[in-house]
Amino acid sequence: MPEAPKEQQKATDYSVAENNKKTLEFIEDVTKKPDDVQKTVLAEILSKNAHVEYLKRHGLNGITDREIFKKVIPVITYEDIQPEINLIANGDKSHILCSQPISEFLTSSGTSGGERKLMPTIDEELERRSLLYSLLMPVMSQFVPGLEKGKGMYFLFIKSECKTPGGLVARPVLTSYYKSSHFKERPYDPYTNYTSPNETILCSDSYQGMYSQMLCGLCQNNEVLRVGAVFASGFIRAIRFLEKHWSLLCNDIRTGTLNSQITDPSVREAVMKILKADPELANFIEQECSRQSWQGIITRLWPNTKYVDVIVTGTMSQYIPTLDYYSNGLPLVCTMYASSECYFGVNLNPLCKPSEVSYTLIPTMAYFEFLPVHKNNDTTNSVPISKSLSEKEQQELVDLADVKLGQDYELVVTTYAGLYRYRVGDVLRVAGFKNSAPQFNFICRKNVVLSIDSDKTDEVELQNAVKNAVSHLIPFDAHLIEYTSYADTTTIPGHYVLYWELSVNGSTPVPPSVLEDCCLTIEESLNSVYRQGRVSDKSIGALEIKIVEAGTFDKLMDYAISLGASINQYKTPRCVKFAPIVELLNFRVVSCYFSPKCPKWTPGHKQWINID
Repeated sequence: MPEAPKEQQKATDYSVAENNKKTLEFIEDVTKKPDDVQKTVLAEILSKNAHVEYLKRHGLNGITDREIFKKVIPVITYEDIQPEINLIANGDKSHILCSQPISEFLTSSGTSGGERKLMPTIDEELERRSLLYSLLMPVMSQFVPGLEKGKGMYFLFIKSECKTPGGLVARPVLTSYYKSSHFKERPYDPYTNYTSPNETILCSDSYQGMYSQMLCGLCQNNEVLRVGAVFASGFIRAIRFLEKHWSLLCNDIRTGTLNSQITDPSVREAVMKILKADPELANFIEQECSRQSWQGIITRLWPNTKYVDVIVTGTMSQYIPTLDYYSNGLPLVCTMYASSECYFGVNLNPLCKPSEVSYTLIPTMAYFEFLPVHKNNDTTNSVPISKSLSEKEQQELVDLADVKLGQDYELVVTTYAGLYRYRVGDVLRVAGFKNSAPQFNFICRKNVVLSIDSDKTDEVELQNAVKNAVSHLIPFDAHLIEYTSYADTTTIPGHYVLYWELSVNGSTPVPPSVLEDCCLTIEESLNSVYRQGRVSDKSIGALEIKIVEAGTFDKLMDYAISLGASINQYKTPRCVKFAPIVELLNFRVVSCYFSPKCPKWTPGHKQWINID
């Protein structure tokens, strides 16, 4: 993920070594006594927001003491504060959650009622996010020196945004950042020297944005020292885009003219400052892309690349083999841990294996608490967590300095922007310590069973979607006996696969068009993040239903029992990831059907549509 700038400096005044030294000293300082820093952060948040309605309602009355705060303020989920969020979204400007004006909403990839969650934010949070970005490259420079001497080729994009009825912008956190002056007018910093001009990143047309960023990256191929995107899935889409369009890109480089499909005037102007006729480079790219194998294409086209900078933790780990193939095994670097609710921490050992990535939470970012998670043997690597906590569970929360090595916790945050003891929904495991500050492995997002990109589909949502779809089978006297699902990332973009075992009692077989309608109904029933990925971002492919032979799920149970599962406690997993199980299912597939078109999706929430 790209880094944010530091204080305004001229190129002649900038010292990489001095800046890196100060940054690393800051990390040392805040990790030596994290509990002291956390006490100060909480007191500052509560002091600044002493008179907001939410805190007054719970009886805090301006008190900043940590123990009293824990006693009177409940641990909450999004649904608990949704009424307050709706008031702000509808134009209420009173101090409901925060003493400072809510500047915009950041749309979370998590959903509530099928719609994106709206996270309140304030102007000063941009400074806090920029601080965390500024830590990344000084940390990286300890492991890979000389990165300031070249450029980063990052594929970065803005996403759709909308306005709430009250006039506040609602958009993803990275879109907010890229459109801010912190990014667009960033001061000199050799670490924020990218191959993509700002205009190509800020282009609202995803094809033009991808084409122009790839073209600029190819034109400057020998200057590129690091490549990446936000998520692993996004970077792989960029490479697949190159596979499809390299001949057009080569033609542009050979002739020094930009393809007529790039119609955005600001993009054309920015690209033409970089694009120059270079037949030799075009021939080189053509030769490499014409080879039968694309193994190692990244190091072949961008020979000075030191690492790939993408998120490969959590559900993104499914893309590691593909990244290794394209990059010839370059280090896959996860630099930071962040969300719409809050930016959390950094990876202080960035060249570690993806399976060993741990993040050090920076204690100045927010006030952190941790709810112990009791492990189970759930095969989906998704931890089911209840929405409401008992009084006893509320008392189990521990502070940042008190977590135990090896224990799993759900992250709970209190932010400067008006979230108080808010359950983020991420499950973390304590992996070690930096000085006295804990380091965490990201284990999973709670309750998530399927994910391709930034989408997160839970078991209840999937069940409801399937329930809606099977109504199409009733006229044919057909019934769904059992089902499971799989996130297939062998296709680009990846797509959801549902394995269905049917019982057909009627004399007329179920027509293919009806099963295609089942696919579309499932997609229409899934959340807005999924549907946006299908319709706008093109980051998710058409959903597929695979019909399997009768008795397949009995075979699946037999296999699970052979591995030690209890026959009394066995239940069909709603999502499968284990390769032998996927192989077993695929072996018994008799027919496949895809969604015939994209589901409906529009920016914003359904309830805003009729409000001007």
